[in-house]
Amino acid sequence: MKIERTIECFIEQHHLLDREQLHLVATSGGADSVFLLLMLQQLGYRIEAVHCNFKLRGDESDRDESFVKSLCQSHDIPLHVIHFDTHTYATIHKVSIEVAARQLRYSYFEQLLQDIGAATICVAHHKDDSVETILMNLIRGTGLHGLTGIKPRNGHVVRPLLCVGRHDIEQWLKERNQPFMTDSTNLVPDIVRNQLRLDILPRLQAINHHAAENILATARRLEESAHVSDAALQSQLEALCKDNSIAISELALVPSPESLLYLWLSPYGFTPATIESIACRFTHAQAGRQWFSPTHQLTIHQGCLLLSAKAIPPLTTLHLPEPGCYIYNEGKERLRLTLLPGSHIEGSPHTVCLDASKVTFPLTLRATKAGDRFHPFGMKGSKLVSDYLTDRHVPLPAKRQQQVLVNADGRILWLVGHRPDDSFCITPHTQQTLFIQHERS
Repeated sequence: MKIERTIECFIEQHHLLDREQLHLVATSGGADSVFLLLMLQQLGYRIEAVHCNFKLRGDESDRDESFVKSLCQSHDIPLHVIHFDTHTYATIHKVSIEVAARQLRYSYFEQLLQDIGAATICVAHHKDDSVETILMNLIRGTGLHGLTGIKPRNGHVVRPLLCVGRHDIEQWLKERNQPFMTDSTNLVPDIVRNQLRLDILPRLQAINHHAAENILATARRLEESAHVSDAALQSQLEALCKDNSIAISELALVPSPESLLYLWLSPYGFTPATIESIACRFTHAQAGRQWFSPTHQLTIHQGCLLLSAKAIPPLTTLHLPEPGCYIYNEGKERLRLTLLPGSHIEGSPHTVCLDASKVTFPLTLRATKAGDRFHPFGMKGSKLVSDYLTDRHVPLPAKRQQQVLVNADGRILWLVGHRPDDSFCITPHTQQTLFIQHERS
């Protein structure tokens, strides 16, 4: 089959491009991107090119930009060019040059796509790139999905050339005497991908001429297995996970607790290493044991694994000199204190009505601390706040963020969101009510 027909069939099979829509083509000036640009034009797609000059290779970067401008002009293809200060970006964001270039590139692509109403961003990854990615993931340590190669589509980014290899591309360009630029950094085995391309893959090909094709064939089979595995795990997760909680006894019975935990927790930023640690310890870890991601925490609570957003920083002590509306926690919480005539009662966890004559300003809103004790309304005698919260089955993350409203003499008026202290509650003799309402956005 001619290479043009191979690519056209691949595009149709994966529904990558629509001839009625506009498509951006990332064009560096190298063989792969030049081939992609000219091939899509030949196949009749509406395209515009986009070139990023990262200012990383001095005169060579400017040479590539000039080449792309000339190429697009000679083929009457509209071109968008942008320059980046990649070194400064990498320094500010504390990432590698490679990561900085990728972030800058795709961020600009997405913005340009929106600005001109394009449907996709076409990039020139091909078979050999997919093989390199599989091998990179393999030597780094990966799960099933890491061995399935590069996908034809990722959001707006599409890869129409995953059906052809580097040799096919260069042969097509050679037959048409079409020049292209060579990035000299790709010829130096100083990073993992270059080492794989320049050294490891040629050795594998020497052992087996079909090594690359066989690796891709294995990746396709693994992808089919991944579809089956994902469907089964998703069904199990939906059955076991209730209100962001999974019973440990039930999780222990599934065929692969670690795989199910990965499906559940990886979207919340838990790393494979952390998930592996959880899988090894969840059946015998003590209550209160926690694991963390940048945004979430997993806690063992009452025989369950409880997933919750990571606790906010400890509450800054807030002094309340008089009734009014107090906004705190960066505007996410507010406390309203209002004096009402007579006896007023309203039942809600987020409100409390106190006898104003028994309350002495200034009040203090603070986090609970060890030894805090109060007399819960409707109960006999005093109780440690920590014991009260434990009896109410309050999860550990919430206990650590529990707030109390304290009278001027240091006595707790209200365990916020729970109960007031019995000593300050409304009685038949109350003449003025202090109505307090806690709101959280």
